[in-house]
Amino acid sequence: MRDRLIVLPGWGLGLAPLQPLIAALRGLDPHLQVQLEPLPELASAAPQDWLDELDARLPQDCWLGGWSLGGMLAAELAARRGERCRGLLTLASNASFVGREDWATAMPAATFSDFRGGCGADAQATLKRFSLLCAQGAAEPRALGRLLFAGAPVQEAAYRLAGLDVLATLDTRAALQAFNGPQLHLFAAADALVPVAAAGELQSLLGDVESGVIDAASHAFVLERPHEVAAALLAFLREVGDV
Repeated sequence: MRDRLIVLPGWGLGLAPLQPLIAALRGLDPHLQVQLEPLPELASAAPQDWLDELDARLPQDCWLGGWSLGGMLAAELAARRGERCRGLLTLASNASFVGREDWATAMPAATFSDFRGGCGADAQATLKRFSLLCAQGAAEPRALGRLLFAGAPVQEAAYRLAGLDVLATLDTRAALQAFNGPQLHLFAAADALVPVAAAGELQSLLGDVESGVIDAASHAFVLERPHEVAAALLAFLREVGDV
């Protein structure tokens, strides 16, 4: 449905960080049907298993969007569905979260490996560190980090680690190039996890898709600046004539 948007969250922090954005979208446009959906809870680290679960669960013929890992999965699902996806909206989502030889604007592989090891050894301490990294660059990073950590759901260790492995494996460049529907990719200028330079790299890769940068914002800009992000998303949807 052209006026329906499905939004997927990022790794580890659950649905809570996106609730203010969903509320802002509904407040700005009551006709837009916005649906926040959890990520799969799977012990499998195979992205295809995650995409199969999402494809079976999520409605067809609607907009797909997501924050960070959620945006990467939305991109892959949009490419899989093709004309059965109205369009794609990603928020602080890199084409590859972990750096590769031909995609350097990402987290270094050694840093990610250390982070994953920490998650296996002490999940709560690692999640707290992750919350603070998400908030780094915000106007009030400590308060935002505490809010992110406080809202994080309890999750089995196998699911957390599988999610990290999916995050490390995904490379959405081919999917983004294959999807012919409208796309908007928003980045945060002070993001400590997804370098803002990735916005320019993505624009060079994709050419005529829309991208934008939220100034002076953290990776958690969905929670930090929900009304500004919602306004940008709705402006794009109106530009392409879908609301």
